[in-house]
Amino acid sequence: MRVLVLFAGLLLVSVAWAQPVLTVYTYNSFTADWGPGPAIEQAFEAECSCDLNFIGLEDGVALLSRIKLEGTNSKADIVLGLDNNLLADATATGLFAPHGIDLSGLQLPLSWTDDTFVPFDYGYFAFVYKSAEVPNPPQSLADLIAGPAEQKILIQDPRTSTPGLGLLLWLQAVYGEQAQQAWQQLRPRVLTVSKGWSEAYGLFLKGEAPLVLSYTTSPAYHRIAEEDQGFAAARFSEGHYLQIEVAGRLKAAPQSELAEQFLQFMISPGFQDKIATGNWMYPVIDIALPEGFDAPVEAAKTLNIPAAEIQTKRKQWVNDWLDAMSQ
Repeated sequence: MRVLVLFAGLLLVSVAWAQPVLTVYTYNSFTADWGPGPAIEQAFEAECSCDLNFIGLEDGVALLSRIKLEGTNSKADIVLGLDNNLLADATATGLFAPHGIDLSGLQLPLSWTDDTFVPFDYGYFAFVYKSAEVPNPPQSLADLIAGPAEQKILIQDPRTSTPGLGLLLWLQAVYGEQAQQAWQQLRPRVLTVSKGWSEAYGLFLKGEAPLVLSYTTSPAYHRIAEEDQGFAAARFSEGHYLQIEVAGRLKAAPQSELAEQFLQFMISPGFQDKIATGNWMYPVIDIALPEGFDAPVEAAKTLNIPAAEIQTKRKQWVNDWLDAMSQ
């Protein structure tokens, strides 16, 4: 009997001291050992007296699909890793709650007025190459499209990948109604259309193709983390398409107060100082960039299509892309 009483007492104590769990859906590279997730988890848990549980999926597109599938039954409190190009679709689900956070101190290439999603980093899509292998890189999208078919490129699928969607919108922003023809011209150069960024970049590092769709900041990783100066991002005269990554709290979040605390923490130095050399993107507050990190694209060269227009026309643009790539 005494043993049972002692066991019951210990069980009550353990339950009383159990920490709440904050569940955050994000993408795999964020949670990887070399990503910012582990350091952010440690920093936030030191403040929240909670257990921060990251669940990694392939990409921002996969995150949105997962949330749509789970609906109000999702176990997630926060979705971290959607972007400005998915904003209208994510809002239309009705699953996300307003953030109620003062974002006036953010430093972004454009004014942020959304009251549901909180930005945590931003970057620009670009084609990355090894300088020794591509002595004359393309200087524009026009150069890329008209380049030699034997010089292959690696891109991602706009239906499953946020960089892939970014490239689709990049061509749309530059070529408008002529975008499908531009894709038809580009198609002979495409070696592989991968499901996500990691697969394409891995093939690039293995030497499968000399150019890969990534970010202007990707070479900084090689320079700083690997001390390899041999990577560069082609700068295009037409400009570069902008990606702003965001997080949002679900209305049905089991830990709504912790979720609000995390969103506020997300725009603080404790989170933001881990972005540049963790996620290899630009922070959204005034944090000094490390040596070897390229300056952001000039404002005049920043390309962006409004979220509402993307929501209305995305399906047609994807279908046009499919038609062009299948010819």
